[in-house]
Amino acid sequence: MNNPFASMRARDWALWLGSLAVVAVSNFLGGDVDPLTLIAALTGVTALMLAAKGQVFAQYLMIVFCLLYGAISCRFRYWGEMLTYLGMSLPMAVWSAVTWRRNTAHEAGSAMAIRRLTGRDLVLLVLATVAVTALFGWLLAALDTPNLGFSILSVATSFLAAALTMLRSSYYGLGYAANDIVLVVLWVLASCEDPAYIPVAVNFGIFLFHDFYGFLS
Repeated sequence: MNNPFASMRARDWALWLGSLAVVAVSNFLGGDVDPLTLIAALTGVTALMLAAKGQVFAQYLMIVFCLLYGAISCRFRYWGEMLTYLGMSLPMAVWSAVTWRRNTAHEAGSAMAIRRLTGRDLVLLVLATVAVTALFGWLLAALDTPNLGFSILSVATSFLAAALTMLRSSYYGLGYAANDIVLVVLWVLASCEDPAYIPVAVNFGIFLFHDFYGFLS
């Protein structure tokens, strides 16, 4: 595989390194630094930066992020987030890594080639999103998940974003941006009970910015 950072320009480097600095500072200002949260955030920011450049390596980092975020969610009993990322986003990230790798643009080396969605794709995407949300919503209710409404909304937006990524659609960034907004709300609510989770909310605020940047890129 080619160097995934080779396609980054000066503004990309500035944005990436600046985001890493903001994430690190927000975690250290919180007092007790949680190594797992910090590593997950740094991994996620790097994955989103590379995804904005269409780099296949971004999906490998996303696999690692799903594992780390699943563990963080488990500690706060956000079963929806844990199930979503370990049971849905993780396998879809693996699938996305395969599809991105098999569909690289020849002129861009290791960069993924964008695919335009058809009407059939959109219909199937909507039906699949409704079905998955209904299934996970039932599981979350059975597990007495905190902030159930937002957790179910997170499932819907997360599946939509992961599916668009897997389908190689440039709209994946908007899907993840919608999911980031929900996640910021979820972790702000968690922070009201335990301030240690404030950095997680800040991290997803940074992710929101990067997902918009990914869509524009």
